[in-house]
Amino acid sequence: MKFGICVMPDVRETAFYARAEQLGYDSVWVTDSQMLYSDCYAALALAANTTTRIRLGPGVAVAPTRIAPVQAAAIATINRLAPGRVFLSVGTGNTAMRSMGAKPMLIKDFREYLRTLRGLIDGDTVSATIQGQERALKILMHDTEYMDLEPRIPLYVSGFGPRSMGLAGEFGDGLVYALPPRGLEPRDALKATNLPPERLADFRSCALANIVIVDPGEPLTSDRIIEQIGPNVMATVYYFYDYVHERGVDPPDFLKPIWKRYCDLVEQVPAEHRHHRTHEFHYTRLHPHEAELITEEMIRATCIAGTADEVLEQVRDWAAQGLEEVMWATGTAEKWPMMERFARDIIRRI
Repeated sequence: MKFGICVMPDVRETAFYARAEQLGYDSVWVTDSQMLYSDCYAALALAANTTTRIRLGPGVAVAPTRIAPVQAAAIATINRLAPGRVFLSVGTGNTAMRSMGAKPMLIKDFREYLRTLRGLIDGDTVSATIQGQERALKILMHDTEYMDLEPRIPLYVSGFGPRSMGLAGEFGDGLVYALPPRGLEPRDALKATNLPPERLADFRSCALANIVIVDPGEPLTSDRIIEQIGPNVMATVYYFYDYVHERGVDPPDFLKPIWKRYCDLVEQVPAEHRHHRTHEFHYTRLHPHEAELITEEMIRATCIAGTADEVLEQVRDWAAQGLEEVMWATGTAEKWPMMERFARDIIRRI
């Protein structure tokens, strides 16, 4: 089992990556949301120059905000700085697009994007539509001083449903997805890729989880836990606010007790600006009055929360199901002590 951290990037925090490397983490995945955080590729370039072993990549790069040639050139540039330590993971861009009041990329468009991107990072000439016309595209100077496509850059496809997971099996070297309670068990996620048996041995799987290690006897809604994991919990609420209103459905049961109070908070903002209110603090901090909404039920419905022994047991179960790598997500100042504690209580005991 490998371990990573999915971090909301701040270009001033270059020491974070070096410390993760010292603690034995295998990877850092740097979030890509252009209206929220430091640019992921700027952060990755700085991280590449302060580390020597740890694997680095966007987690996940947003397809609709960067056309495939731009995405390919960006990751090939990082590969020049950290050859053999780079990966590229790509998704349809839920938060990055919704923070602009738009929707994620459609699956049919995502498929075409992945086809183009796959060919470009493999060094091939591909056909793609540019300004309404089919054009032949190729990374032209990847074997000089500017970029590098060698060693080969692994491509992870972000999938949270069967169609996107199927695209991971079609175009990717790996799949990145969410673990329960928000997502799938590892065995079910791998099945959804529809991989032929001969590809399973070389296919990589990495899963994202909200993880909090609880002290013995500590209430799950203690100030410490809310400070560490509260923004992660509320990110799920933000997601369901869009989902419920767009589809005209009820919120999930674990949100029903607080749903009206949350909607009342959001709807104090004019409708044309609500996409700012629901996404601006994504994974980093809480809006006023959000902390008091968070219940134990909400934490258990969105996070792996338990003592060190309980979290370790869960990680071992995922490994037994075939999961190769797990990363936990963080954007608060608590990422520093959590990074130390997870390394001590989980990584060193595996």
